[in-house]
Amino acid sequence: MSLPVNRSAGQTANPPAEPAGVDGGQALVATARTTGLLYLGLGVAGILGFLLVRPSLYVAGDPSATLAHLVEDQGLARLGVALEMGIVVTQTLAALWFYRLFRSVDNLAAGAIAAFGMMNAVAQLGSAALLASAAQIAADPVGDAAANVQLAYIVSENLWGVGNLFFGLWLIPMGWCVLRSRWMPRVLGWLLIVGGIGYLLSAFVNYLAPEAGTIVAGVLVIPATLGEFWMIGYLLVRGVNLVRGVNRRAVDGGDPTASEPRATSASEPSSSPPRGTRTAV
Repeated sequence: MSLPVNRSAGQTANPPAEPAGVDGGQALVATARTTGLLYLGLGVAGILGFLLVRPSLYVAGDPSATLAHLVEDQGLARLGVALEMGIVVTQTLAALWFYRLFRSVDNLAAGAIAAFGMMNAVAQLGSAALLASAAQIAADPVGDAAANVQLAYIVSENLWGVGNLFFGLWLIPMGWCVLRSRWMPRVLGWLLIVGGIGYLLSAFVNYLAPEAGTIVAGVLVIPATLGEFWMIGYLLVRGVNLVRGVNRRAVDGGDPTASEPRATSASEPSSSPPRGTRTAV
C-alpha cells in the first residue's frame, strides 16, 4: 500500500536551504570591511606606538636617558601607553571579526585565528601595563627609578619579541582560510602562510642569533608585511569576491557560507521555474 504524498505547491519532502541572495552577500561584504577596518586600526596603532613613540622614549643601554625622556615628555609617555592599549583592543576585535568572517569556510582554522589573535593581545596587554608602570615610576620615583623604567621597557620589548610567535601563528590559518574560501586571490593566501612562517622563524632568530637577528628577521617578515597590507586593502575596498566563493562546493564538497549567507550570481540556475512554466503535479 502506498502512502499518501502531500503534493501541495512549493512543498517537498526535504526542502533545500533558502538562499539569502543579495542581502546575504551584502552582509558578508560588510563583515569583511569591518574586519579590514579593525585590522587597519591594529596596524596604525602598532606603527605609531612601537615604531615612533617607543624609540623616542626608550634608549637601549642608557637607563638615565630613558628616565630623562619619560620625565621631560610625560604626555608622549602616556600616549605610548594609550597606543599600546589600542593595539590590545583592535587585536582582540580583529580576531573576533576574522572568526565571524571565516567560520563558515573552516571553523577550526577560523577559531585558530581568533585564539592566536587573543593570545597576542594578552602579550600586548602585559606590555601596556609595563609601559604604564614606567611612566608612573618616572613621575613618582620608586627605588632606583632609572633602573626600574629601563627594566620595564626591556621586558615590554621582549613581550613583543615572543609575541611574534602568536602573530605568525594567526597569519597561517588566515592564509588557509583565504585559500579555502576562494573569496580572495590565492596568491594572497600563500603570501600570508609564508609570512606567518617567516614571523615564527624571526622570533627564534632574534634570540638564537642576536648579532644577525635584526637583518635576518627583517628579511623574514617582508612576506608578512606585504600580505597584511594587501589583506587590509582587499578587505576595505573589495570585501570578498563572492563570484569566486559561490562555486566552492564543487571544489571541496563544502558550503563556504553555511553561517554567513552567500550571494547568488547571474550564472547560477534559479531554484524556481521560469514564470509561466507549469510544474508537474
